[in-house]
Amino acid sequence: MNPSALKAGGGCGHDGPALPLEQARERILEQVDAVAGRERLNLRDALGRVLAEPVSAAIDVPNHTNSAMDGYAVRAADLAEPGGQLREVGESFAGHPFDGEVGSGECVRIMTGAVLPAGADSVVMQERTERDRDRVRFMEACKSGANVRAAGEDVACGQTVFEAGRRIGSADLGVLASVGAAEVAVFSRARVAFFSTGDEIVPVGEPLPPGKIHDSNRHTLFGLLSELGVEIHDLGIVPDVPEALDDAFRRACEFDAVLTTGGVSVGAADYVLEALEKVGSVGFWQVAMKPGRPLAFGRLGKALFFGLPGNPVSAMVTFIQLVRPALVKLAGARPAAALAFEIPTRRPIRKKAGRREFQRGRLVSNEHGLAVEPFGHQGSGVLRSMSEANCLINLSPDQGNVEAGAPVTVEPFAQPVWNGD
Repeated sequence: MNPSALKAGGGCGHDGPALPLEQARERILEQVDAVAGRERLNLRDALGRVLAEPVSAAIDVPNHTNSAMDGYAVRAADLAEPGGQLREVGESFAGHPFDGEVGSGECVRIMTGAVLPAGADSVVMQERTERDRDRVRFMEACKSGANVRAAGEDVACGQTVFEAGRRIGSADLGVLASVGAAEVAVFSRARVAFFSTGDEIVPVGEPLPPGKIHDSNRHTLFGLLSELGVEIHDLGIVPDVPEALDDAFRRACEFDAVLTTGGVSVGAADYVLEALEKVGSVGFWQVAMKPGRPLAFGRLGKALFFGLPGNPVSAMVTFIQLVRPALVKLAGARPAAALAFEIPTRRPIRKKAGRREFQRGRLVSNEHGLAVEPFGHQGSGVLRSMSEANCLINLSPDQGNVEAGAPVTVEPFAQPVWNGD
């Protein structure tokens, strides 16, 4: 990828028109390929990893026809009418099947999960029976196949259980174990490096001189990256000195993706783009969104490069909307479409038409149903509001001020990230 390729469609460079958010996301995803590395892991070690190969069942699940409840295994033909009586000839327990065959006029006591005996085709739950020594009376007629789970009913031997690209969750571990998959092939973890830029930034724990601020962005990015399960490399704070940025970018070339915060606006002290072009390439996109208008995306060697805004809220929103889907694809999976729905706002919302705007809000529920409570202060430096919020209010470019009670689109913070979640 080169800067001219990104600028060809417009929307790049300081003077070009801002790209719509959807177009920016699409252009980024077009440049992302899954990491090349693969490895085979024991099943428990594969939790949270992305399958590199499809997994097929080595056995039927269940691997034998069995009872869905406690009761009696019978031949349905013997119980065509209510009130039938059968002789109990044995028992079938989970792990200890009845080794005979159920004949005409006979039944076998059976427990949930136990193998259905030969000759039987149905199970009658014990609550619908009366027992007198070895004689069992059935209060209802029985249909063939009642309360029986057939072999392969869940998964048939040879059936593809999961396709490549699926992120393995807790339930998936159980499914994989049930089909006999002791180990699976997964993509290697994406190696993601990040650092903050700026002379005004001071590490947490050090004294804070006048005009300085603590580096909150690196801690926020660490949390966001940890949730994705990538291999994290924190490169620290890089001052606004060309030589320091040059060195940081040369060291970062070895990773799969590199994230920076700060240094991508039009300020005189913003050297990030200049330093990046020495070892990589960049398309400077002004994305038509608030917060988060400035965003640099390109290549740093073979690594994907994301230059995020320095304002904390802007950095978080651009990560959620643009970086996170790209890292999911880099990990070998398909990013999930955003879960969004319309609910009324409990307060008026101020907005100028012309670009997409994300405001912070809290989902609230009362006797009238679900609604959203916008925060009063929507400044891009007010990080505490992101901590107290649980959703983003997604306001379309053509939308202006919104009256209280009107519907708005919300995107909860807790939502699927990986396709298949």
